[in-house]
Amino acid sequence: MSVNLPVTNDHGFYEIRLESIGGLGANLSGKILGELGALYLNLNSSNFASYGSEKRGTPVKSFVRYCDVDKEIRINSPIEKPHILGIFHERLAGKIPVMAGVDEKTIVIVNTNEEPDYVRDHLKMCAGTLVCIDALKIAIEEKTRINMVMLGAIAKASGFITLESMEQVVKDTVGKKYPAVLPGNLAGIKRGFEEIVVKKYENDGKYPYQEYTEVKREWGYDNSPIGGVNTIPGSTVTNDLTASREGYVPLFHEDKCIHCGLCDTTCPDMVFQFVEGEYRGKPSMVNKGPDYHHCKGCLRCVEVCPTAALTAELERDHDIWKIHVRNKDLVVESMEFEDAGANSIVNTESGN
Repeated sequence: MSVNLPVTNDHGFYEIRLESIGGLGANLSGKILGELGALYLNLNSSNFASYGSEKRGTPVKSFVRYCDVDKEIRINSPIEKPHILGIFHERLAGKIPVMAGVDEKTIVIVNTNEEPDYVRDHLKMCAGTLVCIDALKIAIEEKTRINMVMLGAIAKASGFITLESMEQVVKDTVGKKYPAVLPGNLAGIKRGFEEIVVKKYENDGKYPYQEYTEVKREWGYDNSPIGGVNTIPGSTVTNDLTASREGYVPLFHEDKCIHCGLCDTTCPDMVFQFVEGEYRGKPSMVNKGPDYHHCKGCLRCVEVCPTAALTAELERDHDIWKIHVRNKDLVVESMEFEDAGANSIVNTESGN
């Protein structure tokens, strides 16, 4: 089939940017959208992604460009002003500039269970069309991945990608390699296509437009310390990992805990808090549960717990921030770094 692109930029391109974390399938979604344009929509298309070496749980961007077949795509640069912006995890907002380049021409598709007005305020969206889809809920119910639901929502919001063409490209790509999950994938795509909630916002001055700038590393070849020594302390203390979770958290049941410490030894991010206390009438280090600020939801602790004191639960079903308070010894009030090679200064509540 052949389609007419509804709108293009000054270079004649229709552009899609996907903002996600590693593990939610944004990279695969970009590849599928690229193949969809070239093989099923009679368009020229290109796709590439940007992500770090520790792929799972870290920020991922995927870029897709479409244009008419009589035009060539000769650029391979990041997309600054997307026609469609897909946000696979709503908590990315505020941590990285996901809304950069969004204006009244942009369609923003968000994986969320919240209403559009709340999401607009959370994203600080200046203008444009906001599309909300509860991709996590649908993915769990249909036993598929979030990216399949998002692909259905992207198809519907685009106005030119049909449900049939999206289903066909998934059948011919993912379906041939993993036929057992194809029914769930197709069900997720269909529900993503049918269950979006849409609301358009004018530029009313409530939030400013955010310019797109490439986030570059602080150090490079020219200014890194001699020997490659990193003088900045490890980032675990300051790093907020809530955007790395994929819907589930380990819920702590203190009455079942035997304080064996297996959860602490298996946790890759040292989120468990042990304090001096008493267990079975004897002095002991007592487990106070996870610090959810640093928990990325890998659920290794759930697998290793011998007494089911930790269970995998849907995060949205529990107000985890009221269940456990952050470890006050790890709360960083301020951090100052002098130029590369100089001593670093870290101030915390504990005074260390």
